[in-house]
Amino acid sequence: MFGIKYPVIQAGMVWCSGWRLASAVSNAGGLGVIGAGSMYPEVLREHIRQCRQATDLPFAVNVPLLYPDVQQIMEIIVQEGVKIVFTSAGNPATWTDYLKSNGIIVVHVIANTKFALKAEACGADAIVAEGFEAGGHNGREETTTMCLIPMICSAVKIPVIAAGGIASGRAMLAAMVLGADGVQVGSAFAVAAESSAHLNFKHRILAAAEGDTKLRMKKLVPVRLLKNEFADAVAQAEAQGANTEELMRLLGRARAKAGMFEGDVSAGELEIGQVSAMLEEIRPAAEILKEIWETFLEAKTGVQKL
Repeated sequence: MFGIKYPVIQAGMVWCSGWRLASAVSNAGGLGVIGAGSMYPEVLREHIRQCRQATDLPFAVNVPLLYPDVQQIMEIIVQEGVKIVFTSAGNPATWTDYLKSNGIIVVHVIANTKFALKAEACGADAIVAEGFEAGGHNGREETTTMCLIPMICSAVKIPVIAAGGIASGRAMLAAMVLGADGVQVGSAFAVAAESSAHLNFKHRILAAAEGDTKLRMKKLVPVRLLKNEFADAVAQAEAQGANTEELMRLLGRARAKAGMFEGDVSAGELEIGQVSAMLEEIRPAAEILKEIWETFLEAKTGVQKL
């Protein structure tokens, strides 16, 4: 469907996945994804053009549908000839027909069976089923990847891409055994050399231990956060029964940019998955993808011997 060598998709992560990371993943045989969620429309246009100069292989754009300039974003995607779009954080019925009428493959990100069926009914070509382990925006149901993937695969007929807690070949094999057609990898690529995340954020990810991330702000938009002063403040506010408006004030403006892009690892919002506890070093995206694929094949051979 995507015209790629390996069934590995790089997640469209805000402040981490610009054209450098997307083109590096695509050149290595996966599907690189530009994350439009942290870009003004004309910035996205520049990233699409830079990505096309850096690779002649397929790449995609991820668009959170809650984005305030989503119409301009979609128009630019069509104008620039993007062939694959991942939509998330919103109703797929709003933009799927528009994108498909312009010859674009549409993949929608979901976290439960209800929205998987809705995405399929809206005409999505594939879905990303994202489990509770994932970083960034997440599902309120807190369904783990191990439970979510087989449920979704049984419910829909379109291809399913597994996401959440996948950073190794063994995890990829597990997802495929559960019925997935491919995997989406986020956190492992967030610390890639080509990731646009600030070096402070990358080092904080590498220092993370088990239990250092928590799902927060379920009254607002559920998001998995790495522990820091801001995450502690959110936890305290939630424990005291903070409502949506109070959480919005605490979140403020540009909190994610401050943490992930500008490197304020104390007061900034640090979105990352549980699998951060497994990550150990900053490496080129091609090396990360190569290791995932090779360890997938090794694990597959090992399982076949059982």
